[in-house]
Order: sequence, then structure tokens, then C-alpha cells
Amino acid sequence: MRIEGDFIKINDWLLPFSWLYGLAVRFRNQLFEIGILKSKTYNIPIISIGNITVGGAGKTPHVEYLVRLLKDQVKVAVLSRGYKRKSKGFKLATKDSSIFEIGDEPFQMKEKYPDIYVAVDKNRCDGIDRLTSDEETKDTDVILLDDAFQHRYVKPGINVLLIDYHRLIIYDKLLPAGRLREPQEGKSRADIVIITKCPKDLKPMEFRVLTKAMDLYPYQSLFFTTIDYCDLKLLFKDKQQPLSSITNDTNVLLLTGIASPKQIIVDLQQYTNKITSLSYRDHHQFTDKDLQEVIATYKSMPSPKMIITTEKDATRLKHLESELTELKDSLYVLPITVSFMLDQQELFNNKITSYVRKNSRNSILAKRKDDNKSKDSNNIGNRTRTISFRNN
Repeated sequence: MRIEGDFIKINDWLLPFSWLYGLAVRFRNQLFEIGILKSKTYNIPIISIGNITVGGAGKTPHVEYLVRLLKDQVKVAVLSRGYKRKSKGFKLATKDSSIFEIGDEPFQMKEKYPDIYVAVDKNRCDGIDRLTSDEETKDTDVILLDDAFQHRYVKPGINVLLIDYHRLIIYDKLLPAGRLREPQEGKSRADIVIITKCPKDLKPMEFRVLTKAMDLYPYQSLFFTTIDYCDLKLLFKDKQQPLSSITNDTNVLLLTGIASPKQIIVDLQQYTNKITSLSYRDHHQFTDKDLQEVIATYKSMPSPKMIITTEKDATRLKHLESELTELKDSLYVLPITVSFMLDQQELFNNKITSYVRKNSRNSILAKRKDDNKSKDSNNIGNRTRTISFRNN
């Protein structure tokens, strides 16, 4: 049975180090609260999506959800750190960018949504300045900050905090004993809290218990999302098949280099219990030795069989086509999306689009222009223009 917090493991012997780590993090946060360290605000809508725990809480599919929500109405830019990239400073993704230049998650984003801006910069303030001032990107209407909840030098207009249902922060401990990057009270900075990866069969009472346990402030909104799996896609060929094509007879080799493959394993077990997991560290760059292990493991498995990997891992495997020639007909990618539970989708969408519309630079400029008109005119009937999203 799956229960909230069931993936949490606490290393009790490391708790004294967690206490010291907590002192340092609280001191840093206090410096921001009293204004010694400054958070910069911008006259452009900025939405931060992040978490408090180390490891995957579903940031990328939630960022992609926001991209799909906004991209046909405004010019969207996604700004990421570009974790484990081999480049430095600000980089704007192009159709020719590699994962080594921008990182695997930004590469995935640009490949799926080529019409948006995707940029990487460890210094988010510099990244925002470049996106809003460079000739190529100065028409940006909204910036999505990927994994920036702890990056307090930027004050976003909406701070979205993701919390994994299986790693609820109320049961976790600070690093290194647990997986928390900062104390639980850090959640008070969030405008929107989303409990992610919820089982689809959660009962009304369980939602109420979770809501009470999160103990949010009145100004905070709580949402629940669940994972939806799309059709399997062959990595090196243009072929798809439904996930339901997997049967009890199918042997699956799950190949991952993500924070935790547990959720995928649990979900695949609805189709088959014959799952072999090869799990590498998050953002892992596959070596020749790794590929030999993958090929040998797959060959040792009885038929019928297939390999399944994630979209993020696929970005790091795609350039290894020649090394994986014998697996071309067997290596599938499993795309995921998120959906809102309790009929909350419209409420969430409206919160986001209303904020973007109200705070867009077009709206601000229009208001200033009309304010100047009213000062220069004796006509008290002048009214502020109605601003709508532009057609891209």
C-alpha cells in the first residue's frame, strides 16, 4: 500500500550534522528577512518553481505544464541553472545546443518547445537581466525560474513550491540526515504549494488530512497533482505504442539516471511485476562501461522484453546511438505529464494567467501611458486600456 512519506529514509546518526546545517540555512534566510541580503524585484512576471527537498519532486513536468498554459498567449522564457553543464555563464539555447552546453533538462525543454526561450545561468539575476535586455530575447513576457526556491536573490511574483507526496516535508529531516534543503518553515515563502505524484485513488478524507497536515497560511493555495503517462516512444525510431501494450509476460529493464525511480517502478507494476531496474545517480552521463552493463543486462533477460527510460535520460542517451545500435528496436522513452486533482485545474490556471496578465510589461506600460494622458487632459472620462495577451 502506498502512503504519504513512504519513500523517506532518515539517517539518525547524521542528525547532529543536520542541526549544524540548519543553523547555517536559518542564518542565511534571516539575512534576507532583515534586508542585509537583498532580493531583487522585476517589472516582468516571474514564476519560480522549486522544492525544499533534494531530488525529484516533478519540477520539469510542472514547468512544462506552465509552458503549455502560457506559450500561445505570451512569449515565455525558461531560466535554469543548467545543472552539470560544461559551459559557464549565460547561455541561450538554440536548435543546435547540446546537453553539454545547457544541461539535460533545459535541452529537453527546448527540444519539446522550440518556440520558447530557454536559457541557463547560475546567477539568476544576471540571467533575467540578459533575457529582458538582449536584442534577441527582449520581447520576453514571462520568465519561469526552474528550481529556484532557494535562490532568494530574485523575488518572484509567484513562488510555487512542489512537495512529493512520497517525501512530505513534515516527515523529513534536514540534510545530511534527511533530504530537506532548508527547514520546513521555509514553505511560508510559497504562494502556491503543490503536492505532487499523488496516487490517483486518494480518498476525500486523505485530501483533508493532507491539507491539515501542511498547515498553510491563508494567503497560500494548496493543489494536488498526479502523474499521467503518455505512449511509449522508441528513442531512435519514429514509432509509438501504448503503455497498456505491456503485459504480465513482458520483462522490463528500467534504465534511469534520476533522483529516484521508485514512483515509476510502482506505476509500471500495474502492468508487469517483471521489472529489472538499472539506476544511476541523477543527471548521470552514461559511460561506455555503463552501456556495456545495460546491453549485458538486457541480453540476459528472457523474451518478451523491452527497455524503458525517462525523457530526461533520453536526452543523455540520444547522442549514443552508435553505441546502442543493437538496442534500437527495444529502447523506449516514457513521457509524463501532470494533471490536477479535485477539479483544481481551472483555479490554478486562472491564478497563473491572471497574474501574468496583470503584471505584464505591456500592461504596466499601458497604465503609465494612460496615467500620463489623464494628467495632460481635462477629460475625466479617460479610462485605462484593457490589456489582453498578445497573439504569438
